[in-house]
Amino acid sequence: MARYDFASDNTAPATPEAMAALIAANGAGFASGYGSDTVSARAADLVRALLDADADVRFVTSGTAANAICLATLCRPFEAVLAHEHSHVATDETGAPGFFGHGLRIAGLPGASGRIDPASLAAPLAAPDQPHWQPPAALSVTNSTEYGTVYEAAALKALIDPVKAMGYGVHLDGARLANAAAAGFDLKAIKGLGVDLLVIGGTKAGMTPTEAIVLFDKSLTRRFDARLKQSGQLPSKGRFYAAPFIGMLEDGAYVRHAAHANAMAKKLAAAMPFPILHPVEANGVFVEMDEDRLSALHAAGWFVYRFLDGSVRFMCSWATTEAAVEELAETLRGIV
Repeated sequence: MARYDFASDNTAPATPEAMAALIAANGAGFASGYGSDTVSARAADLVRALLDADADVRFVTSGTAANAICLATLCRPFEAVLAHEHSHVATDETGAPGFFGHGLRIAGLPGASGRIDPASLAAPLAAPDQPHWQPPAALSVTNSTEYGTVYEAAALKALIDPVKAMGYGVHLDGARLANAAAAGFDLKAIKGLGVDLLVIGGTKAGMTPTEAIVLFDKSLTRRFDARLKQSGQLPSKGRFYAAPFIGMLEDGAYVRHAAHANAMAKKLAAAMPFPILHPVEANGVFVEMDEDRLSALHAAGWFVYRFLDGSVRFMCSWATTEAAVEELAETLRGIV
């Protein structure tokens, strides 16, 4: 039987804390709809406490929709979003930002290991407006990145400051924000960086499908629920998307489980017989592996993906065990 332990952090089950919170929300009986209930209010309070920020919070079902809705909020159809060329919004969302944004463009920027090179911002920010291309209106950054690296707050500020100086918006894709926090990124620093909209990933962190959209710029809240409704992201039983955040945030499980995932990635990296291509800072390990050896790994029962840069990606999760890491490492040693 195929093993999906390391294929993605999406393949892991939900944590006990998330499931217990769902069951508790269900046991509370009838509740008002569309996020106006006490469960959603409690979850939003916990998100604000996590960030130490006075922000508005909404819970949605999909990270792709959350990112696309945020970018559509910040960028008009004839404008562009600056993002890393290998970011999720640029490569893995089937054009959703352009769809939700009615034509907005993702302008890809280079940078090692998923982090935007600050120098690459200069040209698009300095380019004059003219009617034949889509000028930038927003920046999207990701922490931790698609290659498992983590921005420090100062590095994010170096990217955000010149964008905000132009009057443009900023979106932070935090699909793996828990892993960035577990690696040392201070979540309470986000409010001071100039981020307008943040997506806090729940699904990859060990929840059932749910993401939190945090509106630091409260002027964006006006009619935001109408945007969510039109996008199919204002669920009538919204409490079931909010509840897992209660379970994961009340006692610190959100970061605690991410720290375990990060530790498992470091354990795997230490045992890895193939060259590692990117720094192992969060919960991903990216290695150089030819097609024959990847096929041999698949034949041995372990499924993993070849990634955007040609590397083979191994993702750890809250549910990754030391025994699984050791089993995989033994298999890898056998196919070198």
